[in-house]
Amino acid sequence: MKVSRRHFLRNASAAAVAFGGLASPWVRSQVYAVDPEYGVDPFGQLVRDPAGLLNLPPGFSYRLLSRTGDRMSDGLITPSAPDGMAAFPVPGRKHKSFLVRNHELDSLGAEVDAFGGDLNRARKHVGEKAFDRFQAGLPVNGGTTTLVFDHQTGTLERSHLSLIGTARNCAGGPTPWGSWLSCEETLVGEGQGFGREHGYVFEVPATATGLVDPIPLTDMGRFTHEAAAVDSESGVIYMTEDYDHALFYRFLPNEPQRLVAGGRLQALVIEGWPSALTRNWPEDVGDQSARPVSIGESFRCRWMDLEDVTSPDGDLSIRGADEGAARFSRCEGVASARRTDGQREIFFAATGGGPKHIGQIWRYRPSPDEGTRREKENPGELTLMYESRDRSLMESCDNLAIAPWGDLIICEDSYSDQPDMVNYIRGMTPQGRVYTLAMNAHPDKGEFCGACFSPDGSTLFVNIQRPGFTLAVTGPWHRVRPSA
Repeated sequence: MKVSRRHFLRNASAAAVAFGGLASPWVRSQVYAVDPEYGVDPFGQLVRDPAGLLNLPPGFSYRLLSRTGDRMSDGLITPSAPDGMAAFPVPGRKHKSFLVRNHELDSLGAEVDAFGGDLNRARKHVGEKAFDRFQAGLPVNGGTTTLVFDHQTGTLERSHLSLIGTARNCAGGPTPWGSWLSCEETLVGEGQGFGREHGYVFEVPATATGLVDPIPLTDMGRFTHEAAAVDSESGVIYMTEDYDHALFYRFLPNEPQRLVAGGRLQALVIEGWPSALTRNWPEDVGDQSARPVSIGESFRCRWMDLEDVTSPDGDLSIRGADEGAARFSRCEGVASARRTDGQREIFFAATGGGPKHIGQIWRYRPSPDEGTRREKENPGELTLMYESRDRSLMESCDNLAIAPWGDLIICEDSYSDQPDMVNYIRGMTPQGRVYTLAMNAHPDKGEFCGACFSPDGSTLFVNIQRPGFTLAVTGPWHRVRPSA
């Protein structure tokens, strides 16, 4: 995701012609329903929102919980660019949820920061709990905020700054032990006016009532981190990287639930296809590392150790690919799921993959012995689950979440320059069937991000990054039965 690409963006009008001249983008979003191969329609046609913010299926509604510039409970300002997010239970309060929310800021542009540009205010509130300061002044303005939402009253109970001094906190992921892994999607450092190198993962307990100590989890690598997903059974953490030659990573912690104790960082390798270039780009024809991949095609995998994972050169993915790691186009969202038959699955989005550069969804099925010496006997398997070849079907799949009924929830992050561009929230069944769940009807047309369900499954929380909204969506989720 890039900070400056969110104003008056557009989608392909050619798609309307291809599908019978459907002129309205909120009608065209339902093309899946008549797609005999990949379409499904569990919720019905979207209904136009009279407030011009969020179009939803019949029976669904939303609440606007927070917006950029709102005053928080700690007296600070809600920063701009909300991004990745997760919901956690509040101990002893089943009707409440914690929300830990990233802000993709880096002090390099005109953004809303938590202190309103007031250095004295920042010093008073932050003290020593800023990871870095920009040009020896204000804390670097990336970080996280934490919210408490009451489902019974439908109100935001409180909110506060919980991590500060980090840069471009894009996505991340929740842990089973109740914390949020906030990922820096940048490699900025002293050369850009910062006091420290960036490109790390930070852990934020959901129960934190103020600023946490900003400890970089250096063994998890220094690269353009995007998202993280924890396999609750094995303790392995899978991570993505937003880069045209991205690797798919996993982290084997030395001590589960204590990531500061370090561990091993590895990259995925496709057996028999060294340095695999999986993007399916037409311009890759002739590249000896590239070959076409069909939807549904699967590959056996292994994992290779990475060295010098905090290199100041920021070349981790380049070195990994040179040594045989598979490459993907802009890996962004990642989510961990467990099917009803017990099969564990890790889904990740390659936002720039496919012949149109508009997105692929990959699935990794871990070995039953994932992360152990025995996994070579029964290796994990990688499958291309979906690839979009038309922007009216799916464009720029980004943040991912698992729905209570087992489907994959997909946030679109389109920045095409067509006049009728629209971002949607899509759903995908375990069988690869796709549907539309929501449409951003706001004139700024910002990306969806941070989709996550409340612990009780009643509410879908989601951010619209610009102009900066956090929403709570409720409705008849029971219409969809869990998929096997």
